[in-house]
Amino acid sequence: MAKSQGYEFLKVDYIVSLILAIIPITGWVCGIIERFTRKAFLTGILNIFFGFVFWIIGLVDMIINKKITWLVI
Repeated sequence: MAKSQGYEFLKVDYIVSLILAIIPITGWVCGIIERFTRKAFLTGILNIFFGFVFWIIGLVDMIINKKITWLVI
């Protein structure tokens, strides 16, 4: 099996993940889904209410780390 490239945003290719993360509505929804699938329920719920802040932080995290690593509690 091929080793993971390090990006795991919804288990799709990095370029597709970045395009989805750049669009505000899809980035917000995908961020919520990603946090809930990682069983980070607290940040998933906070992402619902403070979506814009989490979207900006998640977008910067996707560009720097190629995956969501910040704010996953």
